[in-house]
Amino acid sequence: MRHGKKINHLGRTTPHRKAMLANMACSLILHKRITTTLAKAKALRTYVEPLLTKSKDDSTNSRRVVFSYLQDKEAISILFRDIAVKIADRPGGYTRIIKTGNRIGDNAEMCFIELVDYNELMLSSKAGKAEKATTRRGRAKKKVDAPAAAPAVEAAPAADETTATEE
Repeated sequence: MRHGKKINHLGRTTPHRKAMLANMACSLILHKRITTTLAKAKALRTYVEPLLTKSKDDSTNSRRVVFSYLQDKEAISILFRDIAVKIADRPGGYTRIIKTGNRIGDNAEMCFIELVDYNELMLSSKAGKAEKATTRRGRAKKKVDAPAAAPAVEAAPAADETTATEE
């Protein structure tokens, strides 16, 4: 039974798992998007998001803590110089997992894991949606040709005026 066991061991020993997650986190930081299996992506998300939160505070201690996890100077410098500036106002949820289907060989679920603020397609689509006026749900308006609508509109107020004068 797996009562209370929250870590997916991914079929690896502890040092192998830690090294794999560190390498995947460095690749994610350097390339902003990687392709992997769904189980590894979910494990990577729990590994890398606290490091991204730690990078918001650019102090010597936070750099040392993040370096103890990643062991890659280039990834650390990109993380603190570029990524931390973009995610400074975001309260969490720095990564996005997009499922891409199953792998041909072993039918494993594959996905992209990417940094949210670095996907230009999603950012451009959100900008396009923001410009679009919001509409309310309801009955559709009747579309009538303009010449046919003009006599009907004129006739309706006339009928209302006659009832108003009779009363």
